[in-house]
Amino acid sequence: MERLPTHPGERPHESDASPGPARTAPPTPPPPATAAVDARGIVTEWSEGARQLLGYPPSEVVGQPAARLLADDAGTAGGAALRDAAGRERWSGTVALRHRDGRRLRRELLAHRRTADGPVTEWLVVSAVTGTPEGQTPEGQTPAGTPEGEAAGSEAAGGGTSGSEAAGSGTSGSGRLGEWAFRQAPCVMAVFDADLRLVRANAGMEQVLSLTEDQMRGLRLPEIVPHPVSDETEAKMRRVLEGGGPQQLRAGAGPAGTGANDGWSTSLVPLEDPAGHVRAVCLAAHQRLQEHLARQRMLLLSEASARIGTTADSGRTAQELADIAVPGLADFAAVDLLDAPRHGGAPSPAAPARPLAATRTAVRSVLDDGPTASAAGTAGTAGTAGTKTLYPALSPVARCLAQGHGALYDAADPDLLRWVRQDPGAARLLGSTTHSVMVVPMRAHGATLGVALFGRHRHAEPFEADDLWLAEELTAKAAVSIHTARRDSREHTSTMTLQRSLLPQTLPDQGALDIATRYLPAGTRAGVGGDWFDVIPLSGARVALVVGDVVGHGIRASATMGRLRTAVRTLADVDLPPDELLTHLDDLVLHLSADESGTDDTAESAGGIGTTCLYAVYDPVSRRCALARAGHPPPAAVTPDGAVRFLDVPAGPPLGLGGLPFETFETELPEGSLLALYTDGLLAARDHDIDEALDKMFAALARPAKTLDTVCDRVLTAMLTHRPDDDIALLVARTRALHADRVAAWDLASDPAVVARARKHATEQLTAWGLDDAAFITELTVSELVTNAIRYGRPPIQLRLIHEDSTLTCEVFDSSSTAPHMRRARTFDEGGRGLLLVGQLARRWGTRHALTGKTVWAEQSLSPG
Repeated sequence: MERLPTHPGERPHESDASPGPARTAPPTPPPPATAAVDARGIVTEWSEGARQLLGYPPSEVVGQPAARLLADDAGTAGGAALRDAAGRERWSGTVALRHRDGRRLRRELLAHRRTADGPVTEWLVVSAVTGTPEGQTPEGQTPAGTPEGEAAGSEAAGGGTSGSEAAGSGTSGSGRLGEWAFRQAPCVMAVFDADLRLVRANAGMEQVLSLTEDQMRGLRLPEIVPHPVSDETEAKMRRVLEGGGPQQLRAGAGPAGTGANDGWSTSLVPLEDPAGHVRAVCLAAHQRLQEHLARQRMLLLSEASARIGTTADSGRTAQELADIAVPGLADFAAVDLLDAPRHGGAPSPAAPARPLAATRTAVRSVLDDGPTASAAGTAGTAGTAGTKTLYPALSPVARCLAQGHGALYDAADPDLLRWVRQDPGAARLLGSTTHSVMVVPMRAHGATLGVALFGRHRHAEPFEADDLWLAEELTAKAAVSIHTARRDSREHTSTMTLQRSLLPQTLPDQGALDIATRYLPAGTRAGVGGDWFDVIPLSGARVALVVGDVVGHGIRASATMGRLRTAVRTLADVDLPPDELLTHLDDLVLHLSADESGTDDTAESAGGIGTTCLYAVYDPVSRRCALARAGHPPPAAVTPDGAVRFLDVPAGPPLGLGGLPFETFETELPEGSLLALYTDGLLAARDHDIDEALDKMFAALARPAKTLDTVCDRVLTAMLTHRPDDDIALLVARTRALHADRVAAWDLASDPAVVARARKHATEQLTAWGLDDAAFITELTVSELVTNAIRYGRPPIQLRLIHEDSTLTCEVFDSSSTAPHMRRARTFDEGGRGLLLVGQLARRWGTRHALTGKTVWAEQSLSPG
């Protein structure tokens, strides 16, 4: 296959079949000279073409400073070239080089910045043809600018024919028209020879690549634009030369420094001589601008759906808006949130009468690939996040916020100019090179939250209506996320306040148990749940422990928790056994669900259906613990010797199902035993299974500790590696015991005469305990309770005194189930005043029922002495 000539003076063959005088084959053009120079100015690569150009073998150049190859002073010409290339992706210019034999060569060099295998950046330097000493012309070549040289260029463009033949006419005027058509075609055009080196490029190619035809001539496309798309294009050009016919690509060479652009449609067409032989390839590229822009906008909008609003942090959401807009839509973006968001009301066509205060929450600029520009006064100096901004009343920002929709402004707009003159911050933001600005208010659910500003100074095209639409869509998505985050934050704060107010603020004084508690709210956006714990002192020195978990999250779950906690305390005051208490609580949940069934069908409005609860009562006199649970995890118990086990409490159904029984489990706990009650959030960890979680909890509980607070902290530390997904309530208690020296009991006969003997027993016991000051009230209490038991109850009858640190309890048991009631005695009644006296003298009194019989009790407080 004959080759298209690439040097002036070289003439193509007419045809392989055309007779003619014998001619010598044209010389093969030398390969392009290429070299690589790292950021320190050291040569790292040296090609064969570079050796032919300057005469240096690789061994004398690689590893040496590139400045040694400059003919001029390295501090002048070379330094100027480096300063010109700083901060750019590509550089081109004329540099004087020194040949190995001392000759001086002026060469057009093209350099591309590239990143090697690692963080090191280096330059790939390319030169197309063999060097020429200054003032000389290589032998056999026609100097540029002569008629012969121009004719040779026309032949090259015509693929082996003269310029007039390429134009389709034999007249010189038609040839000029053909040349003009090639140069001024409204698309990118270039001709590559049989070696795939560029021989012609039109004005469109020069404009897109910001290189002249002379700078590109003799180079392959990957050397002009190093990019995988260039390699793909060259492979298709080679296929054209091999007879594969025209080829198409959906991409093409992009603007300077961008490598490639998929907004182009590229065609590769073979150039054939009259005999049908392919001599060259013509590249023609058309920019699909509108189609490309529409596709880019849709892609950006789709990307925003995944990138904006990823967290509940308003500042993070604002920054995500700025990051998605730059550089896809704008060259810089600033997001300002109003210090006092405005709610309700239709937008007004007039600007507000007073300035608007806002906080710059997010900024982003293409300059320095960061949120701020590198120099003051340059477009995109958006300031730093967190600074306060005050917009004048008549500024474009204030007007757009008042009107409720975005607006476009160019650099000559009077409103924009007036704003820049009035506001130094606007001047710093827009700089001197911004030519197009968009102002978009951030509105969501009737509230104006702030404003987003977008500007262009690097993009040559101004913003248009479709860009404003896209900016409004992006801003609206960010506004909805910010509004939701703020609402969730307010609700979370309210829920936390409600939750804390409903949980015990302090633990009650009691002598049966040492207690420590922990409560951890969920760390997810779902909000605080309805977990709770409680410690309730009961009669007879007993203590009730409660742990529960209401389904759902938020204020409604917390409110339901408060209602259930109040109900548990009320039922506990009646001294119901654990199974009966849960049965009454189950009925209450059913009533709550029925009351709320007409509101909505969400799980959180189900009145607490599915709530779990564990209720335990510990008696320090008998050291027995009675427990029942409604769908709740079983408690763990640790004996004084360190053995850990689950208490085998029957698993009742969750509250709210109705009609299913609960069972009470009783066990004796040695003094010093540990009880751990918790909600299921403690075991629902993401990074381990349930068996591993239980092993960790058991190990933490079994370790000896001086305080119960240490035990709680160990359990949480062992179980949690992150903020929990669900609320966690933890209650740890260590049992105490009231020994025989603190409890006294007497069996009494059902005879009124025994009342005096009961008073005598009580007085003697108080003297033994050193409680003579309490004798008067105790005698009245014992006399009244024993008399009532003898008169209205049934034998057997028992009197018991329980002495705690600050409390003295008097209890009288009889086998009757009839409970006494306090009433107001009439003036002439002989009786009916005993319980009234007891109620006035005791701190509290009441009745608790057992399977057989009842106990009437009264507590009195002991003085600190």
